Amino acid sequence: MCDTVEVIGKGSLIQHGKHNDRVYLMKLDEQDVELVIDTIAKLADENNYSKLFCKVPKHMAPLFFAHGYILEAIIPKFYKGSDDVFFVSKFLNPDRLLNIEKQQLSVINQLLSEEHQQKLNGSSYSVRKLNKADAEQMTQIYLEVFESYPFPIHKPEYILETMEENVHYFGVEKDGDLVAVSASEIDNSGRNAEMTDFATLQQHGGNSLASLLLKAMETEMKDHGIKTLYTIARLNSIPMNKTFLRFDYEYSGTLLKNTNISGQIESMNIYYKHI
Repeated sequence: MCDTVEVIGKGSLIQHGKHNDRVYLMKLDEQDVELVIDTIAKLADENNYSKLFCKVPKHMAPLFFAHGYILEAIIPKFYKGSDDVFFVSKFLNPDRLLNIEKQQLSVINQLLSEEHQQKLNGSSYSVRKLNKADAEQMTQIYLEVFESYPFPIHKPEYILETMEENVHYFGVEKDGDLVAVSASEIDNSGRNAEMTDFATLQQHGGNSLASLLLKAMETEMKDHGIKTLYTIARLNSIPMNKTFLRFDYEYSGTLLKNTNISGQIESMNIYYKHI
């Protein structure tokens, strides 16, 4: 089951559906702001969604606050290395906030007070940029690693479609077999990129393959003129949080009960880095 991605108005992009039980405003065209606020509220009401989640420029955030949204995270200098982005949310059903991951948040609290050093093991592994011929093998890794995911990365046609658009995929190989993958989703107009879709086969865990991928991704993004890197990382994946902290990403907030991943709706942490 996958949620629907739709364009609203002159170019605003939303994702909505019961899989994540939310509406996610992925991109806002400022000419659409009133239309978007009304449309996503109606969608939520019609489908009984329990959360509205929006990524908006800082100067547009007050309009969302006026409609009952709260601030969950901020990334400074997100657009073209200049304007900030706010992640704002509205919880429409209090049950959405049941069973918040208190223990994991306590661990993150501790991690943020510690020093972190990069770990680049994996001398028997190689990293490369992936292409269309890798799509089938990539989806097999995603199927094995994730019981569920907010986007249909388990479908080769989705991988191929995103490769044609704005997503660069990377992989780690051992003895010619793909064993770990990741993606950089680029916003060329905003000069930012989301570092996302990390997955490592269980038998190859513990070899810092996410770090190998992240290093290669950062180099590629810098070559593309990207100014801000960010990620929406699973709160429940402490190793993934550690990886970004080791690469000097800044924690900037937690999206509570935000994303359906690995079979349940989980909270997600925002990290960013300027390059």
